[in-house]
This record gives sequence, C-alpha cells and structure tokens, in this order.
Amino acid sequence: MAGAEAVLDRHPRLLVDLRSPGEFAEDHLPGAVNLPLFDDLERALIGTLYARSSPAAAFEEGRACTLAKIAPFTRALAGMAGWEIPDVDLERRVTELTDAGMERLERALELVPATVTPDSVVVYCWRGGLRSRAVIAFLRGLGRTDVLGIDGGYRAYRRCVRTRIQAWHAPPSFVLRGLTGVGKTLVLRALAERRPEWTLDLEAMAGHRSSILGMVGLVPASQKLFESRLTTRIARGFGACCVVEGESRKVGDLILPEPVWRAIDRGVALELTAEPARRVRVLVDDYLSSPESRAQLAEQLPFIEARLGPRWGGALVALLEQGREAELVEILLARYYDPLYRHSERGRHYVERFDARDPCAAAEEIEHWIERQHEAARAGRAGRLAPALADL
Repeated sequence: MAGAEAVLDRHPRLLVDLRSPGEFAEDHLPGAVNLPLFDDLERALIGTLYARSSPAAAFEEGRACTLAKIAPFTRALAGMAGWEIPDVDLERRVTELTDAGMERLERALELVPATVTPDSVVVYCWRGGLRSRAVIAFLRGLGRTDVLGIDGGYRAYRRCVRTRIQAWHAPPSFVLRGLTGVGKTLVLRALAERRPEWTLDLEAMAGHRSSILGMVGLVPASQKLFESRLTTRIARGFGACCVVEGESRKVGDLILPEPVWRAIDRGVALELTAEPARRVRVLVDDYLSSPESRAQLAEQLPFIEARLGPRWGGALVALLEQGREAELVEILLARYYDPLYRHSERGRHYVERFDARDPCAAAEEIEHWIERQHEAARAGRAGRLAPALADL
C-alpha cells in the first residue's frame, strides 16, 4: 500500500477508482478512471445488509456480485493497463480467495508498504478496505506485481486535500470586479490564455457562475470535487501573482475555503466596465445558448419574481417564452442584480478600471498593468500598492 500524498505527487501510470459510479461522480482523485466493483444499487444493498442484517450477509452479497462480474472487470482493467490476461478460471480464483469467509480474508490481505513509480497501477476504494485489497490480491495472483493500493483509500486522499488547501498562501492577488454581465469570466479566461500560471478560475471549478441563476447550462460540482480541482490547481503553482474573479464567500452552494476567501477579500480590486447593451449580450449568450438552458432558466425565474414582488409573478417567465430575452435581461439587471451588486460593493476601493468590451484586449491591458506594478515594486516605487506587491 502507498500513501495518498505519494500517489498524488508521483503520478502512477494508471489510477483506478473501484467505488460505485455515484461515489466517483461526487469526487475522485485527479486523473482516476472509474471501474466500479459494485454499481450504486449493489453498493446500497450491501451497505443495508451490513447495517441491518450482519457483516457476513453483506460479505456474501458482495462475493456474489464480484463472481458475476469478475471476468468483464478483469478484461476492462487489462485493456486500460495494457496487460495480457492469463488463461485461468477467473471465477474459480475469486471463489478460492473468498470461500473462507470475511474474517479470514481480511487477515490474509495484510499488504505491505510499497513505492509508487511511473509504471505503477494504483487501485483504491473508500477506505482502503476489502474492495481494493481483495482486487490487489486477486491481480497479484495473476502475476501483476505492479498493482498497488492507497493506504486509507479515498478518505486518506480527502485528508490530504484539506491539509493542502489550508496550508496554501496565495501570492499577491488581483481581483476582477464589476457589475453582472461585464464579462469578468471572459476576461479572466482570456488572461489565462496569456498567463495560465496567474489565474484561478473558481467558477470553472465549481460549475457555477456564483449567482441565483448561476447553475443554468452548467453541471455544478460537489464541495469535495470543487476542493479536488482547487488542490490540483494549487499544485501547479501561480508564479508572481494570482488573478481571480471577485466572489462572495459562496459560489453557488459551495463554500470557499478560508485561504481562497482571504486572497479575494484582501486582494487588489480591479474594476471591469461595459455598456448596458454589451452586458445584455454577454448574459444572453451565456445563459441561453441551448434549449436545455432555456428550460432551466424558466424553472429558476419564479424565485426572482417572488423577490421582486407580487406584480412580477409570471412576468419574467412570460418574457422568456415570448422570445424577449434582451428585455428580460435588462429587467434582471436593473431591478435585481445591479442593486445587489452595488450594495455588496459599498465602500470598495478600486485601484484601476478596465474596459471589458473586448475580453482579449482587456486581458492584455491587465497583464501589462500588473507587469508595470511588478516593475515598480522591484524599484521600490509601488506607493499605495506596496503592501500587496511586496512579494512580487
């Protein structure tokens, strides 16, 4: 068995998540592929048997499921790993491995520490228990000595994620702020094309635009998956600075970890601007790009109608159904988003302002502006930005 940190840092040839599809979808190690030993229903049944009947009954159900699918499972894993499968009776191997019962199997599966190499194939389950250890023993019985497990499984990985996030100290941060629809995300992603080591795209990691309608057309991530993506980004490093979009403490339903929130809250605020017609176009393009997005938006609009007052009941949905998207967005901006934003930004000091009509041009201008601050900091001429730029 290998430690979770070693697996993250040493990049094995193949990383296989043995958990059910539902567990995998919620979160998984970066780069892992899902090859479940049990599907979601089987896992639920085994868990119910364990809790309400006995561990022995759960073991027998798991054994039966494994026997039924060991051949396709082994073929699939061999295809991923580039292995040749020995000409043996796979079901018989499973029977021999498990016929003495759960307790004897657990005693027989004590695995020794191992080193992760670029040739390793690493498998893991939820806690490094029977699922992964039995698979490792089975595969080693077929001659695959390059198979390792993760000591503590996915739970050990989660501890590693939390530790790495809490230990992160952001470099000097520049925060893109501005009214809804100015194109903050477009500018950030244009800047990422020029300076990928500078940017932190929280909304891409979250699958959410950080507003009441922010999930429309996207697939929101779980808190755990968001933190996994964040850990992967932190591991790549940021260079001289971190440029991030201004967010509240939450992005959708996700809570920003304290080090990330600190970087946003204390960062140098840069204001992006655009005329109303441009903001409307950005939002129409972003939120209404597909029939599925329109349907999602129609489901969410009644919430805002209720916030605006009784006279708005059904009015916004009607505008959407009538194809009056621009009018709908103008109302949302004037009566809902802009008042909220101005209230939240009250007292905020913006160090510089940038025209965001052309995201690529704005990104280039911001890049050059930050570089000038960098040069000024080196020369000791940073002035009011000196504290924020001291470490540039």
